[in-house]
Amino acid sequence: MDNNNQEEVFSSKKITERALGFVNKIWSIRFIRFLLVGGINTLFGYFVFSVLILLQIHYAIASLLATILGVLFNYFTTGRIVFNNSDSKLLIKFFGVYGITYLINLLFLKIFDSYQVNMLIAGAILIFPMAFLSYFLNKTFVFQVENDKIIK
Repeated sequence: MDNNNQEEVFSSKKITERALGFVNKIWSIRFIRFLLVGGINTLFGYFVFSVLILLQIHYAIASLLATILGVLFNYFTTGRIVFNNSDSKLLIKFFGVYGITYLINLLFLKIFDSYQVNMLIAGAILIFPMAFLSYFLNKTFVFQVENDKIIK
């Protein structure tokens, strides 16, 4: 191998190592994991909500069904990947957190409805505020992470 090829291989290897190091560093941040896992969970929940709205199911029922199915899906991904905890005894608390977020979400959907905002748009607007609320409640009341500065 000539000198240029050795430099290219070394440079490619170094770039790959740095990229993997960066990905690992980002992945070690609990809140980033929550957002990534939450993104998948949100897509699932919003898909269910949207299908039900398009089937002309009332927004309260659509939100309830999407929340119930979403909680079951979310419990395992959030518990295991974000909080490194798969204790099935926490499922009741997890449902409680999502019961609270459901009620708050429903309140805002009702407010949007009173202003005749399209429910698909209203649901999309509420995604991020509900994500932050659910992270805080899960961190504090379900998985009881103490002194978590968002970073693991």
